Amino acid sequence: MRFAVGMAAALAALVVGVAPAAATNECKGLQVCVRVAGPWVVVPASRAAPRAPVQYQLSCPRGFVVGGLDAELSDRAVDIDFLGLLGSPVNPGVTTTRAVVFRGVYTGAAARTPTFRPHIGCIPSAGGGSGPVPFRVPAAFPPGQPTVRRVRGVRLHPGVIRAVAACAAGERLISGWHAVGFYTKVPPSTVLIQSVSAAQSISGRGVVVRVRARADVGAVRAVLQIGAVCGGGS
Repeated sequence: MRFAVGMAAALAALVVGVAPAAATNECKGLQVCVRVAGPWVVVPASRAAPRAPVQYQLSCPRGFVVGGLDAELSDRAVDIDFLGLLGSPVNPGVTTTRAVVFRGVYTGAAARTPTFRPHIGCIPSAGGGSGPVPFRVPAAFPPGQPTVRRVRGVRLHPGVIRAVAACAAGERLISGWHAVGFYTKVPPSTVLIQSVSAAQSISGRGVVVRVRARADVGAVRAVLQIGAVCGGGS
């Protein structure tokens, strides 16, 4: 009984500051679940092939793993998935860890300013799986995790900023991404989305993003997420 009361109190404390998402299904079927909602993430709307995706990483509180996922779309033509790990069974703690990367692509034919808002349901890590079962095949290896994601979040204000996410010493840069998001109750307007422009480049082991934001950004909480996928570390 004391454990149950303590767990309830701990979960109540974690919920503070976490956006409510009663209409979404990230906690459906989970007895103990903490909801975490991300910002409205801007999806590139280019209609030329190949379509450019956007990635956004969302994390659970410490001691929790992702047990459920959902998203809200401002446009039905946004195709969304997430990056999961290989292993059996497909399960929290095996397929997912504390953080998950959502990926969105615009599939429509009209000129739009699409966005999506990611949601995760977090469960205590003790309830997850035990991880992939090792196996041995001559001249073959089981799937591992040869890369690590170095992620940085930056609050946006009117003006110009330069942000960098870099690999650690001994690592090599594999790829990078950036995303702009708005913490608004409803999908951001086209005017607000177009008030932010970002350009990405590579410098050594780092991903560099230069952002220019107009005055409209001063009225909302706008964020830039920048990430580097790195390999070769210990």
